[in-house]
Amino acid sequence: MYFVLGVSDLETFAVKAFITYYQTKLHVIYNFTPLLKTLLYAFNKISVFSEVMQGSRGSIKLRPNCVSHVQTLLLRNGFFSQADFAEHLMMSQATVSKFLQGKKVDRSYFQRICEGLGIDDWRSAADLPNFTQLEPDMPKALVEPDIERINPLPIAPPSSSPVLETPEGEVPLSSPFYISRPPHEEHCFAEISKPTALIRIKAPRQMGKSSLATRILDRAKHQGDQIVYLSLQQATQQAFTDSDSFLRWFCNSVALRAKHSINVSAYQNLVAMVGSNLGTQEYFETHLLPDLRQPLTLGLDEIDIVFKYAHIYGDFLGFLRSIHEAGKRSNILQNLRLVIAHSTEVYVVPIDLNQSPFNVGITIELPEFTHEQVQTLADRHYLSWTSVEVDQLMAIGGGHPFLLRLAMYRIANRDITFDELTQTAFTAKSIYTNYLRRLGQILTEQPELADAMKEVVTVDEPVSLKSEIQYKLEAIGLVKITSEGVICSCELYRQYFQNFWGV
Repeated sequence: MYFVLGVSDLETFAVKAFITYYQTKLHVIYNFTPLLKTLLYAFNKISVFSEVMQGSRGSIKLRPNCVSHVQTLLLRNGFFSQADFAEHLMMSQATVSKFLQGKKVDRSYFQRICEGLGIDDWRSAADLPNFTQLEPDMPKALVEPDIERINPLPIAPPSSSPVLETPEGEVPLSSPFYISRPPHEEHCFAEISKPTALIRIKAPRQMGKSSLATRILDRAKHQGDQIVYLSLQQATQQAFTDSDSFLRWFCNSVALRAKHSINVSAYQNLVAMVGSNLGTQEYFETHLLPDLRQPLTLGLDEIDIVFKYAHIYGDFLGFLRSIHEAGKRSNILQNLRLVIAHSTEVYVVPIDLNQSPFNVGITIELPEFTHEQVQTLADRHYLSWTSVEVDQLMAIGGGHPFLLRLAMYRIANRDITFDELTQTAFTAKSIYTNYLRRLGQILTEQPELADAMKEVVTVDEPVSLKSEIQYKLEAIGLVKITSEGVICSCELYRQYFQNFWGV
């Protein structure tokens, strides 16, 4: 028979009183009574037991094997820096930093941080005293049930079957697979707090533009803005009939997302008087924005779609630039902030920069991932890779986010092994085949670019091309421009197009 220790004040007092009595009155029979010996041992440990059960009254720290997982939880909960998380908790960044580094912090701070990260039982992550090392004659039944309750299984990533995300579309806010590319995020977060802000994110397709735009909008939301996300992919074909139809769709869509009841007659009267561009701008200033009573951050994604319609894109880009510039003179329009994401492939179409928002505001040109960022992405897929595997994968597709995520997803999902991927990357069985076909289609439709790309992939040294041609190929992501000339962006493109053209 063994006593099960509790931690209430009444239980603690009763056990201590019982032990004290036997210590003073019955010590003679101590050596002959295992139960008393057990209780005397408990007397020496009970105050420590109580503190473990209730939580340390001083400073505590993370278990060493929880540190990396807790840092992943920070990203999974939508916090992209320690400063963001500290601000959310209304706590100093220094305290959050110490916690994440596995250093001791006050127990109350430890509990609040765990709660902020979604850890239901903070004790499961705490480095609390370990009572599994018992004295030789100490009955294990006394402590083992409680120890399991005090120290449940540590937080650990499910390395055998990680929760994966299909590498398509934007990376969700809560996803651990979003990789920051400093200093771009912090630059955007600072800019979006300013009146009349205009942030333009550009890069080749599938480089992470929408994912960054979503995070900028989330920051705007936390600063008190009304946010509206609008992708031009959502427009129906009818919206592209002419400029009037497109701007009407645009105005209605923004109003709908902002929960503004549009005044149809007022909008139609304005357009009838001054045309769609100025009429839409005037409607924003006199009806939509005043109705919101808070700044509006408008995220426009996939705007390169409008470049397919030569009769529309000039007017629409002119409208965006005009309403941005008007914000410098209007107290109402200054509450409109724009986040524009587009593929650099739009540069294949001639654009009048003086009639577009492409040379105002700030421009973020997303780079490829660095070696360190690729290693981080591999770790988050629970792939036990060294620099060797990272180097091998980057030798195929460079630091292109989509190509990297696709490879890691397929490997982590056990669809293919690392060796199989590297051996088939340049063959018809490549996991990149669909992606590469789209690039081939672009060049097939533009023979002048195709001829230039043939020259690039058939020689080992940089080549000299016409400025217009090399910048178009760079905009698509196929080449890099160096001081010595133009080179292929990665070995994957080189070998694919060599086979594609049989050169």
